[in-house]
Amino acid sequence: MTTPSFQSRRVGRPWGVIAVALSGTLTASLSHADAAAAGCAMQFEEAQRIDMESFRDYDAETFRAGHHPEAVTIFASGAVRYGVDAIMTALAPHFANREAVWAWTELYRVVDGCKSAFILYDATYDIPSIGYHQRTLTGVTYTHDGRRWLSAADQGTYLAAP
Repeated sequence: MTTPSFQSRRVGRPWGVIAVALSGTLTASLSHADAAAAGCAMQFEEAQRIDMESFRDYDAETFRAGHHPEAVTIFASGAVRYGVDAIMTALAPHFANREAVWAWTELYRVVDGCKSAFILYDATYDIPSIGYHQRTLTGVTYTHDGRRWLSAADQGTYLAAP
């Protein structure tokens, strides 16, 4: 004959084991999620750096590859280009002439896991040979397509008239 307390312990024991096992699984899942988020953050850091540097360095192929096919650019002038082909056409003189000096300082950043990210830059675009100077706040929104980060939208707002 077994006592109710023995049965309770016996019934309770498997639940205790299950609870400990689930706790370990949840901890492992959280650790995996944390690791994935950290991986996405590192991947984003590299993607946004490549985006900015490829424009600065006149690397049209790399710049194009870092953009979503349906990206949108809103220039500080108000001109809008929809799709990476239209964006690259509008920027063709920059990549061909190779004389502009592009510089930026990051002001703000938010990254939402492996979904989306936004960066705000204080940026300058100078063409010394013609005395052109433009200073803008430039916001760039990125999306993660499951494999990599892509620029989906950017918009410039004049801080100093050209």
